[in-house]
Amino acid sequence: MPQARAPRADAVRNRKKILAAAGGQITAHGPDVGMDEIAAAAGVAVGTLYRHFPTKTDLVAAAVAEYVTRVADDAEAALARVAGSTGRALDELTSFLGRVVEQSVTDRAVKAAAQTLGAEPGDHTDEDRAGSAVAGLIHAGQTDGDIHADVTVNDIYLLFSTAPTDQPPAARARWLALVTPGLTTQARQAQS
Repeated sequence: MPQARAPRADAVRNRKKILAAAGGQITAHGPDVGMDEIAAAAGVAVGTLYRHFPTKTDLVAAAVAEYVTRVADDAEAALARVAGSTGRALDELTSFLGRVVEQSVTDRAVKAAAQTLGAEPGDHTDEDRAGSAVAGLIHAGQTDGDIHADVTVNDIYLLFSTAPTDQPPAARARWLALVTPGLTTQARQAQS
């Protein structure tokens, strides 16, 4: 069986440009933005866009998959810091929550478009990686005595689903300050 060739460097660059432009255009103009506008924003020909993504659903699914990959990489890096004793699990989990919420602010429109178009990444490997790393953070925090024994990965996903991604940064920071005590065994510190 012949070995598959690696994509050309220009094809990889074009794909990245298209995905970035799709995120920006969907965020700016909503899920109904046209493929022509996305191609123009990416600086590629429409034909190039369609060679990479035959339909808008394919494009949005790829953008969502890229977002999930970033979240999984972030969760695994947080767990690696805990395993390497360079970070406490509670601090890493709280910081991870904050980062995902901030990423969701800009990617919110892409996820909304995915729901509208029915686009869902077919491969759940990165979702599984993220869930496993978050479970590791929770377990490490429970072992440290910093995270309540009943906290689960589903609780973290529930928190993500309630995040005020449509609010200004101060409101998102306040949300994080308010939800963190639900995870931790430590008392909440009053904010001045």
